[in-house]
Amino acid sequence: GSHDSFSYWVDEKSPVGPDQATAIKRLARISLVKKIMKKWSVTQNLTFKEQLEGGIRYFDLRVSSKPGEVGQEIYFIHGLFGIKVWDGLKEINNFLEQHPKEVVFLDFNHFYAMDNSHHCYLINRIHSAFGSKLCSVECVEYVTLQYMWEKKHQVLIFYHYPLCEEYSFLWPGNKMPAPWANTTNVHKLLQFLETTLEERSRYGTFHVSQAILTPRVKTIARHLIRGLKNTLVHRNLPMILNWVKAQKPGIMGVNIITSDFVELVDFAATVIALNDLLLEDDESS
Repeated sequence: GSHDSFSYWVDEKSPVGPDQATAIKRLARISLVKKIMKKWSVTQNLTFKEQLEGGIRYFDLRVSSKPGEVGQEIYFIHGLFGIKVWDGLKEINNFLEQHPKEVVFLDFNHFYAMDNSHHCYLINRIHSAFGSKLCSVECVEYVTLQYMWEKKHQVLIFYHYPLCEEYSFLWPGNKMPAPWANTTNVHKLLQFLETTLEERSRYGTFHVSQAILTPRVKTIARHLIRGLKNTLVHRNLPMILNWVKAQKPGIMGVNIITSDFVELVDFAATVIALNDLLLEDDESS
């Protein structure tokens, strides 16, 4: 999985999003501030298509309306606005059309400046994009690749908003817990990942291990120009990848792992290779 998967398209020419404090919005009238914001808001370099081709199958999505804009269009957002959600969904669907055995998880987990009418608009867009590819809510343990192939389903949508209960193809957010360490310290992050795996529900939900470091205000202030990638990610990714390599998948093990800048190391290939351990277990049993 990728963290803030859409952020490659964050645009410094676009308005500051409603996910930011009023003080930031005022400061952002200075063009340099927006350039700095972009350096700290972008967590991925690859487009959806490039991420899919690289093996990413879980997408972490934050969305918002544009306050003051006529209509109900919804955009990806992380500090600054990105592309329309509809454009991203079409890009993902094009990949699925060409790869009918591939399955993706789309996790809509943060919503800004959206009322029920915005949600209805977005939900209809999701349905328009994927149609019969959408997998209805089911007991998690039933949803194997074989099950998905037989039903010709390719998309699981997780929707962290009460309206999800009214649509059979929207999985509630509590089926996709993603505990967040909220630290700049890689040792604290790895300890958090270990602890939350031990506390993982044995049945009934998926689970996201967010292998990401989060800058604090003072981190940004000290390293304004360097940005997220050069300050936190480059230096710590090797240690995070070593943690991934040491994991075991399956019940009480890792399920979905997300990272920033997934192309900087062999992140996707390393996570995918963990599945071989499940095959070895099958053969030995």
